[in-house]
Amino acid sequence: MLIDSHCHLEYKGLVEDQQGVLDRARAAGIGGFLNISTRQREWDQVIATAAREEHVWASVGIHPHEADAHADLGAAVLLEAAAHPKVIAIGETGLDYFYDHSDRATQQALFRTHIAVARETGLPLIVHTRDAEEDTARIIAEEAEQGAFPALIHCFTASAGFARQMLDLGLTISLSGIVTFKNAKDLQAIAAELPEDRLLVETDAPFLAPVPHRGQVCEPAFTADTARFVAGLRAVAPEALAEVTTRNFFRLFTKAAA
Repeated sequence: MLIDSHCHLEYKGLVEDQQGVLDRARAAGIGGFLNISTRQREWDQVIATAAREEHVWASVGIHPHEADAHADLGAAVLLEAAAHPKVIAIGETGLDYFYDHSDRATQQALFRTHIAVARETGLPLIVHTRDAEEDTARIIAEEAEQGAFPALIHCFTASAGFARQMLDLGLTISLSGIVTFKNAKDLQAIAAELPEDRLLVETDAPFLAPVPHRGQVCEPAFTADTARFVAGLRAVAPEALAEVTTRNFFRLFTKAAA
């Protein structure tokens, strides 16, 4: 069994045939799904899907693109939403300086709010970072000094140096279909060497469809293609990689295991 540790089941391209999407994924061996929110108005929907579907879980959080629209979001609102039995993660949150859709200081402040909630609840923090390695690493390190919190870098595309920093801070790293792209040689080298117990796989569906599905709407079923490719990079059987990443998922997301 594999788990898609990051997908957006409420997004256009998936939500129109959500049951079919889940059925196709389950037929492909995907046994669990973490349905990610990026805006407060999505929380009720992602939670409702998780409540309805077995082995679908939800996150609550604000994507850095949406930080300006949620600048006044306090920890109390996140804490209240996180109390739902099927909410197992905080995020996605983080920093995105590639698009700069929101003010950088606002992104950073909201990132710290999410970290405080992850620390208080014990729910893992799902981190998005793009063109913001230095500030992401600095904030995570500063916050770790204030008290430990579980976290992962989702859809990892950063440098080997950043990967080492995150691993040293205790984070997990999740690989998406980007690792299968022909121009992703540096990422493939990192994927081959990641510690076995810090590795997850995801789709970020409906985005970033892996080879051989490039150009298509990405579906959670394609987790199997990414996992198969990563297994090849690491010279292990796909079944072994599935076992490892599923075990890692439940070790990190302890609320799902419970």
